Parts: sequence; structure tokens; C-alpha cells
Amino acid sequence: MSLRHTVAVLALLPALVVPATAQAATAPHGHGHRPVGRSAFDLQAHRGGLGLTTEESLEGFAKALRLGVTTLELDTQITKDRKVVVNHDRQVSAQKCEDTGPLTPDDPTYPYVGKYVKDLTLAQIKTMDCGYQQLPGYPEQEQIKGFRMVELRDVLDLVREYGAKRVTLNIETKVEAGAPEQTAPRQLFVTRVFEEIHRSGIEKQVSVQSFDWGALKAMHKLAPTYPLVALTNYDFLQVGKDGASPWLGGIDVDDYDGDFVRAADAVPGVTALSPNYGFPQNGTVVDPHFRFYPDRKMIRDAHRRGLKVIPWTCDDPDTIEALMDLGIDGIITDYPDRVRAIMAARGLPLPTSYPAPRH
Repeated sequence: MSLRHTVAVLALLPALVVPATAQAATAPHGHGHRPVGRSAFDLQAHRGGLGLTTEESLEGFAKALRLGVTTLELDTQITKDRKVVVNHDRQVSAQKCEDTGPLTPDDPTYPYVGKYVKDLTLAQIKTMDCGYQQLPGYPEQEQIKGFRMVELRDVLDLVREYGAKRVTLNIETKVEAGAPEQTAPRQLFVTRVFEEIHRSGIEKQVSVQSFDWGALKAMHKLAPTYPLVALTNYDFLQVGKDGASPWLGGIDVDDYDGDFVRAADAVPGVTALSPNYGFPQNGTVVDPHFRFYPDRKMIRDAHRRGLKVIPWTCDDPDTIEALMDLGIDGIITDYPDRVRAIMAARGLPLPTSYPAPRH
């Protein structure tokens, strides 16, 4: 049996998490959604394309712009002094950053590696070298030695500097709803991210995503026109458990028969869904026990409600092609070059490539 035929069979098998997609969606419940029409495939460079460059560095985002992607995907954290930094980890990772010395002699907070971002000032964070090694497991990654975490405003300014008017920034608010003491308070977090987006002058090029649907609700109140993206890894839905999951902003998924699509559609402003692409989370279509999470039914139900489906974070070309065959609207990937090559081979329109600006 060919790989493509194997993929087709896999796509028709029941998902590992049947309760999440078992119930058919009926009519849209009132957001004014319309069925999703054909649009360009959304190629999203995960953390700027961490398979190619030190993650969430300006060099990485710039490389993605030159390559040509639809969207720069990135994460935000809030520092002790309320600055918005671009970083995935709420707790500074020793695998990615190393201390170079205290900001001031006898700083009681030092060492900084291992501390929560919310407990460090921007100046303290800027002392750490977050490009001191190539990230293990990513042999193609260009190491940006001496890299310091950047602020959200720096990335927004970079997009403006490149004149990348067709590029979207998909900005995640990394509120840790399951352990809220580990990140800045939700309202502060969302407000600061909103303020930086609003001041940038390119807020029409921004979408906001979160696993914390309470943060999405808070963002919608501040910015009703921002497209919002509901993230999930399925576990955060807490299907079949008593009460509402802390990740869903007061929504109990069991009120929607455990259906991710229907529950997310209840969040005002949500225009897209981003589930993890399958189980096991880093599996591929050739693995004997692999199952897609966004199956044909989920995608069909989402499209009927006017919602796009853009899974995270897939890097295997065959698995990406299988997902595309299922009808996804885009993909979040560490290797945007691989997806761009697949798009070209399929004859899909390619995102604009932006040359480096002249100074």
C-alpha cells in the first residue's frame, strides 16, 4: 500500500479522542460566522521557525520574512516591570539560556536561569545569553550566539521595517491558567500585550492566540476586531471531568458534548482553531499507533461555523501533506522551508518573500 493510501485509511479511522469530536455541529450559534471559503494556505513559522534559527530571535523572524511565510507565530511573557518579552517558557530554560553574571553586585535574585519571567525585570533578563548553544534536536538550527530575549515591540517594528504588509503576526498570550501564580495575572498580561499591539501601527496584521480562553475573552473586550485563535492540546479541555477546565474561561466543554469546535465557537471573536495535530504529539503518519486529532469531521464542522483549522506544530513532510489532504487551512511548523516546498510542489500560491531593507 502506498504512503498516500495509508494516510487516507488513517484519516478515516476514529480519532484517539473520540469524545472531543463525536458530536456533529449543528448551525452556527450566533457569531455571524459564514462557511469558510477558499483562501491561501497559512504557513506559520513557529517561534519564527526554530528549526532554522535560534527561536524567537529577530534574526529568526527576519529569516522567515525573507523566506516567505504567511504568518510569524510567537509567544509572549510579562516581566516584573511589565515589559512584554517574546519567549515561550514561563520559567527561563537552562537548555536555552545561561547566566552571564548578575545585573548588580549581590543581586539577591541571581542566578536568573530557572526563575519565572514574571519575577525578573527586563534588565535582568537581558543579561542572559539565550543563544549559547544550538537547541538539542534541531541540527539545522542557525545558532545566534549571544542572543538576548527581545520585546514584542521589537518584532512588530521588524515587520514594519521590512514593509511586510501581507504578513500576519500570530501572538500567543502564554497565561498559565493551570498554575496562574507562575505567570503575570491574566488581565495585566492581556492588557500589556494589547497596548504593545495597538501602539505598533500594524494591529490589523495581528491575530491573538491562547490556550487560556479566559485570556481570549479578555482580549476581545479590549479589542473586539482582533481575530482570536483557540488553542488546545485536548487534555486542557478536560472532557468528562466535573466542572469547567481552568483553561476554557468558564466554559465547560461537557456542555457541548465534549466537542472542541462547538465549545471554542462559544468564545466571542474566535475565527480559527489550533489543535495539536495528532497523537502521540510528535508522531508521524508512518507510526503504527498514530492518530490525527483534527480529523475530517472536526475540519468540516469548523468550516461550517466559519472557523479555520490550523494545527500545531508539525514538521514531518509526509504528515503535513496528509493534514493538507484532510483540508486544514494552514500549519504551524518549525521548518517553514519544508512546508513552502510542499506548497510549491502542489501548485499552491506561495507567501510573499520580503528582501532585507536597505539602510
